[in-house]
Amino acid sequence: MLFTTPAYASTPAPAGGGIEVLIPFVLIFVVFYFFLIRPQQKKMKQHREMVSAIGKGDEIVTSGGILGRVIKVINEQDALIEIADNVEVVVKKATISDVVKKKNHTVKANTVEKKPSQKKPVSNKIETQAKSTGKKATKKTAAKKTKK
Repeated sequence: MLFTTPAYASTPAPAGGGIEVLIPFVLIFVVFYFFLIRPQQKKMKQHREMVSAIGKGDEIVTSGGILGRVIKVINEQDALIEIADNVEVVVKKATISDVVKKKNHTVKANTVEKKPSQKKPVSNKIETQAKSTGKKATKKTAAKKTKK
């Protein structure tokens, strides 16, 4: 004799609204945006700005780990770098991963201008003593004058 159990038909669950199903997906997207997408976009923007500001004399590191000094910016995509004495290589600017040392220059409409070096002004005390003696003002002469 075989024992069988009767099959009962199950009633389907009532269909929920579409919004309750979408809420977890929206929350997952928001979390991904703030923790993954947005920081990556910021990092890419900083890299683009760094690469566009590269100029002659900057010391750089390529993504392959090669250290070099920029000899010439050829165009928007390429730069000529010197990696050793009399060894020059053309690299894509997008492969530059870091600028180690920045040369003092400003960028204006794709031209590079050097900033003028600022010398410290000579103190007024030294200047007045130099005017009275008619000699060149130095710290040593000023120190001798003040000791007398």
